[in-house]
Amino acid sequence: QVQLVESGGGLVQAGGSLRLSCLASGNTQNVNIMGWFRQCPGKQRGYVSYISVDGYTDYRDSVKGRFTISRDSAKNSIYLQMNNLQPQDTAVYYCRFADALPDFLADRSGYWGQGTQVTVSS
Repeated sequence: QVQLVESGGGLVQAGGSLRLSCLASGNTQNVNIMGWFRQCPGKQRGYVSYISVDGYTDYRDSVKGRFTISRDSAKNSIYLQMNNLQPQDTAVYYCRFADALPDFLADRSGYWGQGTQVTVSS
């Protein structure tokens, strides 16, 4: 089992920045994909970004150039640096780990954090 705990959410004005952290504990030996989803008000949870154990990164189009995902394997953590935040980025952000990309994207297996709220005011 893997436990994920997010932190770093909060309230920020448009144009501001936040850095989300996700600390993993437990057996992460088989985890290959780590990343973030978000659930905006009134919408389904959706993909934001991922990073592989090889360091490959990917982002949804609406956050490219503004968000940066990174990992610190020694600390068993991943991060999401969010710059130039906009009101449409307001959401609960969830950390997610999975063994494979299809599972990560399709929520077939893997692990979820409890979520952290990000609110961007205009």
